[in-house]
Order: sequence, then C-alpha cells, then structure tokens
Amino acid sequence: MLIVRSRSARIEPSGPAPSTADLQIKEVDLEEEAKGVRWRLKAELALMFDKAGQTQLRKLVAHVYQRDERSWTIVGDEGELDRGTNNVEVRRNVVVTSSDGLRLETAVLRWEAEAKRLWTDAPVKLTRNGSIVLGSGLDVRMAEEATTISGPVRATFEIGRRR
Repeated sequence: MLIVRSRSARIEPSGPAPSTADLQIKEVDLEEEAKGVRWRLKAELALMFDKAGQTQLRKLVAHVYQRDERSWTIVGDEGELDRGTNNVEVRRNVVVTSSDGLRLETAVLRWEAEAKRLWTDAPVKLTRNGSIVLGSGLDVRMAEEATTISGPVRATFEIGRRR
C-alpha cells in the first residue's frame, strides 16, 4: 500500500485560460445607430468564434440611447452575442439602470432581436424611488410596450418619495 501526503498548496494558473477563438480583441469599444436608437458597447475582452457565429464578451458595459432622451446602462461580468441573429445574453451580476431611476438586478438577461424581447427566467429585483419589486422572472415585449414579472412576486411601494 502506498500513501502519499502533501502540504504544498495547489498552484492556480495565472492569466486567462487558453482560447480557441478565431479572434481575440482587448478593450473593445463599438458604437452603432439604427432606427433612432444609438448604442455603445465596451468590453475588456471579446472572443470571436467564426464558425459558430458567436462573440463572447468579458466585463461588458452597454449604453443605449433612445430617441425620446431615455438612456439605459447594462453591466455584466460576461455575455454572448449571436452575430447571425443579433441575440444577446448577459450573465453574472447583471445590472440595468435607466436615466429615469429604474434599476434592475438579475443573474442573466437575454435580448431576442427579431421579437424585440428582453427576458430572464432568473430572479429579478427592480427598484425605483424607494419602491422594490422582487420576482422570479421578467418578460419585456418592446413592440407591445408590455412588461410581465413572473411570480411569486413581492412588491413594496414607497408613496410620495421623489428621486
């Protein structure tokens, strides 16, 4: 019988894991305008996979500016863009803030470009002016201007408080 004991600490590799991406871009800064909406995307790193038509993003921040002067900021630790459909998924520590004081927090948020649908099946927390709404999911249909928060839902409203 052979028994081996060691007191040495396991050494973690330093730096990012090797990637099989076709293209790696550091400090990404993209800007585009279409149909009255201007957006700007920044990321620490983008990994592009040509065959899959996917772009993976690390430490991303997106700013969306609408025609009606409203703006949104979306922050997440990682994300993925499907270049064929323009669908986007943002994951880990996702926070969306709007210029009118709305704040959304969740673990994952998805955008379906063709349906103009923003959704998640992860728990959500929405806050504005002291009011809080907690739910188990979110579905926003932009074309219908409809928002649904999945239940169970718990809401606390602050009355009479302004920004």
